[in-house]
Amino acid sequence: MPGPSDRDPDALRQFALTLVDETDPVALAHASGELTISAKHDRTLVTQADTGVEEILRARITAAFAHHGIVGEEFGTEPGDGETRWIIDPIDGTHNFVRGIPVWATLIAVERSGELVASVVSAPALHQRWHAARGHGAVTQDHAGERPIHVSRVDTLANAQLVYSTFARLERGGLGVALASLTADAWRDRGFGDFWGYCLVAQGSAEAMFEVGPTLWDLAAPALVVREAGGTFTAFDGSPSIQGPTALATNSRLHAELLRRLSAPSG
Repeated sequence: MPGPSDRDPDALRQFALTLVDETDPVALAHASGELTISAKHDRTLVTQADTGVEEILRARITAAFAHHGIVGEEFGTEPGDGETRWIIDPIDGTHNFVRGIPVWATLIAVERSGELVASVVSAPALHQRWHAARGHGAVTQDHAGERPIHVSRVDTLANAQLVYSTFARLERGGLGVALASLTADAWRDRGFGDFWGYCLVAQGSAEAMFEVGPTLWDLAAPALVVREAGGTFTAFDGSPSIQGPTALATNSRLHAELLRRLSAPSG
């Protein structure tokens, strides 16, 4: 299949959407069938859905853009020409996937010269997608069709909904006191981890998502969706890094306060 211009962010986004059109049914078929589950060295799980989806994505990307690099969770890095690379997580939320919880997604991002230019987050079991192209805004697709999304206008913690990944990882990262303080001051908190927390921020359903432990392929696709929806996405030190192991996404209005409180010494 001939690929689109790799200089056009929206064309790259549209191409990424054709990729998940193909892989979503594959992932769903695995989700409803018999899974072969193994644990990696870091105790995260991997299934034949993870490897099968990534194999398809790599084959299609290479066929369309032979000179592009690819970074994927399951099969590592192919450097390409060094300018443009695809960052993919075939099944983000594998632990949900294997337990029959529908909060999992395929994540695809395109980075050119170190800058994110297109991304797709596809959650077929939720019947929803979120995607963005640099300079074109962010949108979601669900049963109601496609529509633009924007972060919320909530500007006080007392009126904010905070979402985060696992309490255990935050506590091990020295953030138990900060988490207790933030959730005490916020209007509401929920443990919605993985890609979904970031997408909730992007669509205005939550004001902040934060976690300890994510990696590049966990963060690249959601980061662009959040930023193109008007939000801010950084590490806990305030840098725009998407490398992990910390990540904070907000509606921008609360970002400075959340950064200050997440970086304050414990105790």
